[in-house]
Amino acid sequence: MRLLIWLHRWLGAVLGLVLIVLALSGTALVWEEAWIAIPGADAAPAGDAKALAPIVEAARDHAPALDRITFASDGFGLHQAIYADGGGAYIDSGGRIAVQWQNGWERPELWLFDLHHHLLAGETGEIIAGLVGLAGLFFVVSGAFIWWRTRRTFAFRLWPKRFSRSAIVRQHRDLGIVAAPLLAVLFLTGAAMIFQPVKAALTAPFSDRAPAKQDGESRIEPGNPAQLLTQAASIYPAAQPRRLQFTEDGLVLRLRQDFEWTPNGRTYLRETGGTIVIDAPVGTLDKDAVSEKFYPVHSGKVGGTAWKLALTFAGLALAMLGLFTVFSFWRDPRDRRLCNR
Repeated sequence: MRLLIWLHRWLGAVLGLVLIVLALSGTALVWEEAWIAIPGADAAPAGDAKALAPIVEAARDHAPALDRITFASDGFGLHQAIYADGGGAYIDSGGRIAVQWQNGWERPELWLFDLHHHLLAGETGEIIAGLVGLAGLFFVVSGAFIWWRTRRTFAFRLWPKRFSRSAIVRQHRDLGIVAAPLLAVLFLTGAAMIFQPVKAALTAPFSDRAPAKQDGESRIEPGNPAQLLTQAASIYPAAQPRRLQFTEDGLVLRLRQDFEWTPNGRTYLRETGGTIVIDAPVGTLDKDAVSEKFYPVHSGKVGGTAWKLALTFAGLALAMLGLFTVFSFWRDPRDRRLCNR
């Protein structure tokens, strides 16, 4: 137990600042749609092919080298266009530019997303964030063992009763055990989206059925977004077009079927040289269907306001746990000793 306590304290003190960054940025992103103050953000989206095709053309006319366009949703009524040079724009349902930017630093939701997912350091930052998530699982498990010894003195407090070492330790211990189930979900889903072994472990009990793939029965004019949107509507009339990507090989259209939790869906229509290939789930509970739910659970894209509030509590609790851990540990040398307390 002495070694477990020592590891819990030292790892928490070293990784505490990163946990604070992940916690606060993630909490802000949960409510992203509520604080993006752009005219038209609360407008009702238009999801039919005839209405979306002019939006795509407006995005292409606005600037060269359109990389992708994410269509408006029920929670956010603007279309987001991203260009190859790093710039972008929000476009309203009439094809007008609501806001534009030259790089991601001009939009808080973009750099917050990069901060939370990549720590502003690309793939290296993503790996670091994933490792911190795995360390977070260790904190949850080890913290539960440590708390169990003192469970009879449990007293839930959001804030330490006073800023003494004993009061901070007690608040940390009791707040941590309350937030532990939610934090475990966040750490697990976050790590599973980054590390394949974690994903494989979580989906191991489910069948390994692959998504249905088939060649399209008809061709379209190569690189024609309007025809691809029309074709998608005929194949999946109930699905929502969510994102259109422009690749070197052709167009890729993502749709969201009713049973998919991911906001942008996992149903793909890939166009290459005019030929359409469909890559889509069929609604069975297989490995792909389970892993598809990691992101929406992690980010609060399902579960409504109640789940968002739960994630907000978890995020703020994690930030507070990390803050007081760093403060107490580096202020008091007793916390850095390997001793039995």
